[in-house]
Amino acid sequence: MRGSEITVVVNPIKVDVDEVRETLAEVARSAGVPEPTIVETTEDDPGFGQTRAAVEGGASVVCALGGDGTVRAVAEELVGTGVPLGLLPGGTGNLLARNVGGRVDPMEDAARVAFTGRDRAIDVGWLVLDPTPEQLEGLPEPADNVHCFTVMAGVGFDAQMMADAPEGVKDKVGWAAYVASGGKHLTDPPFSLDLVVDGETTGARKARTVVVGNCGELTGGMVLLPDALFDDGLLDVATVSPESLTQWIGVAARVLANRDDSPALERVSGRDVTLKVDPPQLCEVDGDVLTEAATLRFVLQRDALVVRVGDDD
Repeated sequence: MRGSEITVVVNPIKVDVDEVRETLAEVARSAGVPEPTIVETTEDDPGFGQTRAAVEGGASVVCALGGDGTVRAVAEELVGTGVPLGLLPGGTGNLLARNVGGRVDPMEDAARVAFTGRDRAIDVGWLVLDPTPEQLEGLPEPADNVHCFTVMAGVGFDAQMMADAPEGVKDKVGWAAYVASGGKHLTDPPFSLDLVVDGETTGARKARTVVVGNCGELTGGMVLLPDALFDDGLLDVATVSPESLTQWIGVAARVLANRDDSPALERVSGRDVTLKVDPPQLCEVDGDVLTEAATLRFVLQRDALVVRVGDDD
């Protein structure tokens, strides 16, 4: 049986830790739960080790307070443990909270849900970069080339856009920073793509980005993957392959209007997705930019993560 301790993993760059400590203590008192333990991330560890220590210490819930990278680190360590993930606002996107219907603002409402809400199991995705033959079957074991994502992972333009958005600018202007960054890469050359979904080859093509999602909503209410649900047992894949600025505008219009696919925007779904790209492309998971890879495997793990949500979610 787990203890009653609530642990909050905080990225101190994103928030005023003293202010957060005071706010969370007040919410805990009003909710009749123990005051949470605050642990800070570091430059060397964005939340993995802190979460493992909390689980080993018997925490009843571990909350992530920072950007989407902090959420991803905490979530990865909570997969399979049964310990709920609490979601507190602190970054640019707060994408997992938005997709599961969590409270993004204010902090007090989000904390009340995290401390006393109900538990809901969701799927997670795993990205394996340049997998070994053994990593092409089944769920991947922990390794340096294995990365969890709760919302979306991407390759090509998507990752370049994330990489080139300055951290300070993101904090000040939010999603607009990504838009400005993306503008620099609209004319990047396409890459060759071989896409295999659940063992079925979809055919070689040229693409500029591929996004694989466990959830579909982006910041600002934009829905890139309208069929993506965090508990449907499927990953949704969007292949974007515009050949001109006009087609880029057309893709954006289709996404904003939630319209059907076009030759420049194709969407499929499956449980096990493998991409081979040439030349190797930069990759990202939940906004965390990784490295370049030539082969990428995305695989779903069903009902793997418990998330704390409100009673009406």
